Amino acid sequence: MELTASARTRTGTRDADGMAVAAFVLGLLGLLVLNIVLGPTAIVLAALALWRGTARRGRALLGLALGVADLVVLATVFTSSGAVIWNFGG
Repeated sequence: MELTASARTRTGTRDADGMAVAAFVLGLLGLLVLNIVLGPTAIVLAALALWRGTARRGRALLGLALGVADLVVLATVFTSSGAVIWNFGG
């Protein structure tokens, strides 16, 4: 059974929408934990969602911005303390 072009397009858009949401969630979560892993993952998922033409463009852009923010936080913490591990408090 072969999918029609419109069915493939709907599936591709749904996949891209899921990637946009996942990029947003991972970028937001990456600000708290595992930013060295979740930041680049959010960036890649957001870029793929935008490239595939997601209907959730704003969420994909937020995921992209949060992924970049994850890496900025990591770089800031690393340069200020010289360690990759950081915590809240002191």
